[in-house]
Amino acid sequence: MSDALICGLAGAGGGIIAQLITYPLETVNTRQQMNRNSKTLKKTVGTIDQICQVVKQEGWDGLYGGLAPSLVGTAASQGVYYYFYQILRNRAETGAFERKRKGIGDGSVGMFSSLLVAALSGCVNVLLTNPIWVVVTRMQTHTRKDKDNHTKPVPSQGAISAVVEPPSYGTSHTIQEVYGEAGISGFWNGVFPTLFMVSNPSIQFMLYETLLKKIRKRRASSNKGANDVTALEIFLLGAVAKLGATVVTYPLLVIKSRLQAKQDICGDKRHHYKGTLDAIMKIIRYEGCCGFYKGMGTKIVQSVLAGAILFMVKEELVRGARWLLTGSAATSIR
Repeated sequence: MSDALICGLAGAGGGIIAQLITYPLETVNTRQQMNRNSKTLKKTVGTIDQICQVVKQEGWDGLYGGLAPSLVGTAASQGVYYYFYQILRNRAETGAFERKRKGIGDGSVGMFSSLLVAALSGCVNVLLTNPIWVVVTRMQTHTRKDKDNHTKPVPSQGAISAVVEPPSYGTSHTIQEVYGEAGISGFWNGVFPTLFMVSNPSIQFMLYETLLKKIRKRRASSNKGANDVTALEIFLLGAVAKLGATVVTYPLLVIKSRLQAKQDICGDKRHHYKGTLDAIMKIIRYEGCCGFYKGMGTKIVQSVLAGAILFMVKEELVRGARWLLTGSAATSIR
């Protein structure tokens, strides 16, 4: 089994576990991003209070809307990302080694190369998996209130009006809805800000690998095993790296969610976005710069926790797979 395939499968497994643990926070965060009323910025409901509200009004199912396609998307995204990341990373390391043989550099992959590798892997991931996340966003933002609004009395021949029950808002219904609104292209709504958001994992990996490299150098210089990095240390490194990346790229996430959610075509034109630039201008005009940071506190908690869990689980899965295949506990991240 190739190294890239091991990393891809381990990344998918780690992503699924992280998603299962943090999904309610992600659902709440997506709904916070959809809040378009600038006045509510000063009266933001806390994350825990909002979770309680969703459970009270919609039941526990409300926190897990879109979980099934989200798990598929997470497995696909992490698998694709780590697979291509490892392939490109191996090529970058080979190039660095060849340069060292020629007397150029120290043989290690530089920060810029790490950033480029992560960015290219992210672009491939976005283009392949964006349709899944469009469906997930729709299902996360579909509330019981929306369902009630679709239930309309229909005049009947008698005195009593018939009530049309709305279709079950499952994955298949959501796919049909997106296709009915915009055709195939509708599944790539928000792809441009999402492509720019590849800088998030790029920054995350750059920070992560820089910190990991420093720890291993310190261990090596102190006569300890350079590869002796504990799961707790991996968890903390992943958390710090994800925190930095999330703070920098959060406005792009808000724009992406607004574009992927169901558009209010017949309602307030302020809530209907024709594209990325239109969304940016309307958020600035009607909500101010604060509109780009709605729900950031929740996202930081969710993404930092998910990122830390993903890194920790992925590292352990890779170590276990390599131990089974080679009989030695080799390091998983270079």
